[in-house]
Amino acid sequence: MSDFIYSALLILVVIGVFNIIIFVHELGHFLAARWRGLQVDRFQIWFGKPIWKKEINGVQYGLGWLPFGGFVALPQMVTMEAVEGANRDVEALPPVSPLDKIIVAFAGPLFSLLLAFLAGFAVWGLGKPQDAIKSNVIGYVVPGGPADQAGLQAGDRILEVEGEPVKWFAGGLFDDIRTRIMLSEGESVTFKIDRAGEVLTIDSNFEIRDTKFYQRRALPTVGIGPNTPAIIEEFSGENSEDSPAFRAGLQRGDEVVAVNGVRIYSPAGVGLLLEKNQWKESQISVLRNGKNFDFMVTPVQPESRFYEKPMIGVKWNLKVGFESELVRVNPFEQIGNSLRTMLLTIKTISSPSSHVGVDQLAGPIGIAKTKYLLLKEEYGWLRVLAFFVLFNVNLAVLNMLPLPVLDGGHIVMALAEWGRGKPLPTRFLEVVQSLCALVIIGFMLFITTKDIGDEVPDDRPSPEDLKIVWPRGQSQSE
Repeated sequence: MSDFIYSALLILVVIGVFNIIIFVHELGHFLAARWRGLQVDRFQIWFGKPIWKKEINGVQYGLGWLPFGGFVALPQMVTMEAVEGANRDVEALPPVSPLDKIIVAFAGPLFSLLLAFLAGFAVWGLGKPQDAIKSNVIGYVVPGGPADQAGLQAGDRILEVEGEPVKWFAGGLFDDIRTRIMLSEGESVTFKIDRAGEVLTIDSNFEIRDTKFYQRRALPTVGIGPNTPAIIEEFSGENSEDSPAFRAGLQRGDEVVAVNGVRIYSPAGVGLLLEKNQWKESQISVLRNGKNFDFMVTPVQPESRFYEKPMIGVKWNLKVGFESELVRVNPFEQIGNSLRTMLLTIKTISSPSSHVGVDQLAGPIGIAKTKYLLLKEEYGWLRVLAFFVLFNVNLAVLNMLPLPVLDGGHIVMALAEWGRGKPLPTRFLEVVQSLCALVIIGFMLFITTKDIGDEVPDDRPSPEDLKIVWPRGQSQSE
């Protein structure tokens, strides 16, 4: 199967998964409306004018052109002409009770949760891929970065971030170092570390990379990386045998453990120590088949204007230290973790001191891209299935927010009608619903521009520019 056909099939799968999620949510409203005797005019997936429609037993089924959700047009409920189109005269239909409206509104999120539980049972049986860097030791500190200025060092073991215990560098759901740094608020983040048996508390500032106006803001970082083995995967250059490391005697699979007698904790640490030695001839200590060997290597600058500093010509095995395994999590724990993730997201983006804003949320294109990339990874189908659980829980929670247009807003208005003993003014409800619908659509368009903006190529050099050619005729230590 060609790459094009395979990619096209994955895209179709992503679209199909989207439609299943929306269909089941709207099916909840549809079935509840039929059960409670409400008039159903339309059942449409996606908003906007239908690009396909068909009427069956008085109900128009259709597919819109704006991929932002779906709706069931119920004229006896609060209407949304901005997205549903004109509805029939509600005065000609019998009124429905506030309880009926609440049941119909709640049915959508309920069906989304039921679908999440159903998928959760499948994930429980098949397994959920868990990717993690199971180390809480700092592997390298970016010179001059916030962490370096604060005094953090390679080899420090991070015990807590902002008073919260951490066990892994990444992949720990809520208790990993990267997530805790990202969710930190204010102008600094507090680390509790273990340095050679001494427990220290260090405050570090943030660093946020500049982005274009059409892109999402970068998330805060402090300039640290995890402790991972520095294992040589291959040698770089058009002719790898010209690599300084290869000519010095290093081999594929060697693990570099020290540079000039200083222990290293990550591949990045090798470059930092070579640079610290002003790129002079350095002693590279490696572990090979359980034995230690030392080699003298002189870094060389490649013949490329994009490589400003000399290099020793190795490519590191970046998969080492990154663990992926199948774990079995029961559906209730999956739903609980998804709810916690959603509530934490809402809390974070609504905090005025948070560095994470609404522009970091993903729209339809961003979510579709995530699913597409998940499908291309190992255990792709299982990854999408686990994401399916999270997405349905998020859909249920978001729709229960007490905002007009959303299901929670319908419930609030039905409760207000119940309390005042008569329906709220029809024209008022239509205006509020339509305005809120337009605001939500506008917000989704804004998020979509970020989804697209993040894909716009920047000024990075092309792969052709980054080709490494080693200069010939320079002496190397053997």
